[in-house]
Amino acid sequence: MSFLSPLIEILIIAIMINYLLSFFWNTKSMDLVLGFLAFLLILIASSWLNLPVLHKILVLIANSLFIAIIVIFQPELRVALSKLSLKGRRNREITEFDKFLDQLAGSVYRMSEKHIGALIAMEHEDPLGEYAQKGVMLNARFSPEVLETIFAINTPLHDGAVILRDQTILAAAVILPLSDDPHLSKSMGTRHRAALGLSHTTDALLIAVSEETGKVSIAREGIMTRGVKIDRFKGIIRSLFNVPQKRPLAEKLGL
Repeated sequence: MSFLSPLIEILIIAIMINYLLSFFWNTKSMDLVLGFLAFLLILIASSWLNLPVLHKILVLIANSLFIAIIVIFQPELRVALSKLSLKGRRNREITEFDKFLDQLAGSVYRMSEKHIGALIAMEHEDPLGEYAQKGVMLNARFSPEVLETIFAINTPLHDGAVILRDQTILAAAVILPLSDDPHLSKSMGTRHRAALGLSHTTDALLIAVSEETGKVSIAREGIMTRGVKIDRFKGIIRSLFNVPQKRPLAEKLGL
């Protein structure tokens, strides 16, 4: 086992050096990294060539150089360590979700300003694959441009609902069941009735944009909140979804 120890050490050192070089490569900090490596080579050479004065000076410099490196590379080291930690990974997921939420909110309220009718179902824990299969399957990465194009007037997919699964547009032109509540106002349009209908049977969050008034409504668990402002819109979605959880493959397929 003892003869394997040097090989293991060399392998670990090689991996560490490769990680550091790949992280700093093509950055402004790479010049400092190369300078540090040059300093180490000179230090080693001064020892091999038996240059005691130069070696002593370099050792004195090296004692303070370690602290200097930590100060200089503080931002880079923080990012590098965050890539290795679960907390850093979760922070990146939160950042990605906040970016998605900003884009979704911006898209919804742009359609609101233009009085473009829209109906969006955000899948939570109950899979909506059964409903998605009745529409046009897209499986497209979410983007405001794609979403607003879908609901643009006179486009083939603007009728019906869009189903979002995490940050993916799963399907468009989906026909949702209408609410059969007899107490609903007769002035409530088809989009809002469909939003309430799905919210009665699943835990999805439904977003409806009125073509007539431009107001944004949110429905969940059979309750509809109308005239939702953008800050409250973001707060409701963030409180419910926070960071989207990965689902098993069977559930993603709606099985």
